[in-house]
Amino acid sequence: MDRATPPRPKGTPVKTLEARTVTASLALRKLYFARFAFAAVWAALLFATASALGPLSVTLLVIYPLFDVTAAIVDVRTARTKGGAVTGLYANIVISSLAGIGLAVAVTSGIPAVLRVWGLWAITAGLVQLAVGAVRRRLGGQWPMIASGAISAVAGTSFVAQAGKENASLGGLAGYAFLGGVFFLISALRLKGADGEG
Repeated sequence: MDRATPPRPKGTPVKTLEARTVTASLALRKLYFARFAFAAVWAALLFATASALGPLSVTLLVIYPLFDVTAAIVDVRTARTKGGAVTGLYANIVISSLAGIGLAVAVTSGIPAVLRVWGLWAITAGLVQLAVGAVRRRLGGQWPMIASGAISAVAGTSFVAQAGKENASLGGLAGYAFLGGVFFLISALRLKGADGEG
């Protein structure tokens, strides 16, 4: 006589899914809070030195995309837990790495060159952020990320346009970074510990 395999308790897959969702949401919340804090401090420091390229402003310009790379690497772990956003995050890592290199070169040519590189980065990274936010909608708190991505793409276009004007300044980049940080803060506050729309 064959022995039947005991049936799995009903509801186990659902509980596992809920636990993974809670873990993903908590990890994202911590990351988003960290990104807001970094953006706020970075924006304040850059705004104070926005009129010219000096040692501090140059360092800040190169550090920002590198921080973005680090945050995306940390975020990949969350994406693997939840699934679905890994491709976009890897794309962001590549884009931000290239932006860091591009900015390191651009600072030797002046503020207009910096604005052009930053603008192109803001456009591409914004579109990726929009896509990742759309994939993660079920985690909650992603609508601010989607809006932020769209705004980033528009702002990037304006930076490229500003590069061709006289008296170009880095002040707009400080405002851009701070606004992006605020969107991360809003998302962090709206993230849920279970599946649901934010």
